[in-house]
Amino acid sequence: MGHSDNETSKKSNADPDIVSDSEGTVSRQTSHASLCGTEDEEEFANLQLGPKMSIKEHLEKDKDDESLRRWKEQLLGGVDADAVQENLEPDVKIFSLSILSAGRPDIVLPITEGQDPKGPWFTLKEGSKYRLKFSFKVSNDIVCGLKYTNTVWKSGLKVDSTKEMLGTFSPQAEPYTHEMPEDTTPSGLFARGSYSAKSKFVDDDNKCYLEINYTFDIQKDWPSN
Repeated sequence: MGHSDNETSKKSNADPDIVSDSEGTVSRQTSHASLCGTEDEEEFANLQLGPKMSIKEHLEKDKDDESLRRWKEQLLGGVDADAVQENLEPDVKIFSLSILSAGRPDIVLPITEGQDPKGPWFTLKEGSKYRLKFSFKVSNDIVCGLKYTNTVWKSGLKVDSTKEMLGTFSPQAEPYTHEMPEDTTPSGLFARGSYSAKSKFVDDDNKCYLEINYTFDIQKDWPSN
């Protein structure tokens, strides 16, 4: 026997997500809550967080509580309070790029902010293994998701594109260093010659701390000097 209108009405009042089709088959209807989350989730999403605090403010807050102070220092990676400013925006200064190759002295290339190197910045030997190492300093606040990107062109054609996640860093007095994975320069007659490149350092907010354009050469041998 089919359901009476009264019985169907009772089921609808009991659970508004229960509906029946023309054949009397009962099914559950997708509710607004299942699409948009529960009331608790909505309440959490609408929760108004307090204003952003600088690291200095975090370090000074509850500083009389020894256990809490030690926990904060451990969480923040031993931040140097003297290197922390009231400015909430992190700042990253890239000091140098070094090229490391086994059996050879490191090639240390200083970086001057706002100035691109003139002429070929460095020369590499074809088919040689090398690593890049960066030296940089973080101040004011934690920088999240610092990334290095590098794009290389030869004769106007893009020949290489690299992206390396460096990590998240807190302010400190001493510079950080980061070594890239080992790579090998291309070899052969067509690999030799001049290349142009663009390197950038950006964070998770796509804030760019350095953009540098330069040229370099790949030759049959390392330069004599």
